[in-house]
Amino acid sequence: MVRDVFESAVSALQAAGNDNPRFDASQLFEKAFGVRYEITDKIAPADEKAAGLFDEYIKRLADGCPLQYILGEWEFYGLPVKVGEGVLIPRQDTETLVETVIRKNRIASPVIVDLCSGSGCIALALEHELDAKSVYAAELSERAAEYLSQNIALNSSEITLVIGDCLDASVIGKLPKADIIVCNPPYLTAQDMKELQREVTFEPESALFGGEDGLDFYRDITRAYKTRLNHNGMLAFEVGHTQAEEVMEILIQAGLEDVRAYTDYCGIKRAVIGFYTEKQNVKVY
Repeated sequence: MVRDVFESAVSALQAAGNDNPRFDASQLFEKAFGVRYEITDKIAPADEKAAGLFDEYIKRLADGCPLQYILGEWEFYGLPVKVGEGVLIPRQDTETLVETVIRKNRIASPVIVDLCSGSGCIALALEHELDAKSVYAAELSERAAEYLSQNIALNSSEITLVIGDCLDASVIGKLPKADIIVCNPPYLTAQDMKELQREVTFEPESALFGGEDGLDFYRDITRAYKTRLNHNGMLAFEVGHTQAEEVMEILIQAGLEDVRAYTDYCGIKRAVIGFYTEKQNVKVY
């Protein structure tokens, strides 16, 4: 019966230490069977092919593979985003960054540049929410860029994709001066990398590791892009839960103004922004 197949899956996930076994099983049931478990005839015989797929998905999840990778798609800021091995999974933490940028933007029809774009979720959300003149997304990983390209098409987006290292002069030269430069960089420390939850180890290390203290990309991106902002332009970062003060200091030392940190719904500082004004003497190192 359908009920037996489902409850067996829930039990298997519980035994594997899954924190949300019933929710996760229901998500995978819908992917395998093409219908929500809640509205199925639970005493009907289970389709063998679908049950086999469902069992395969449950085993992958129990082995630590992220639910989002198995589903192949996840929602971010109300938009569908394709994900899989080789690209960072969109998280609610990052929605705080998007919300902050939308609220604090000072420019009508801004030019937006998203660095370390990954799946493109930030660029897509900002394009959707702001009347952007243009949006550029820079991504080093060709594998991640494949998902980004798919997401541009999936969301009928006009984002311009630039593949390459955002710290390389050739890539910087392909990006316009912007009103908003936003980035969710790799920010885990060396110690963090040793303590990763099992499912996070499936995500690309290059999208996670930010150097010994986790701050390498904040320093390098601020240095490279602070003069790539137009007047009243915003530089905005997502930060780790203990990094806000240090990242704020990086922006302040670079000469940016109105540097602030903003919290998520749990009160954790997750976004740091600063502004460039032409009157200021921005330090060039």
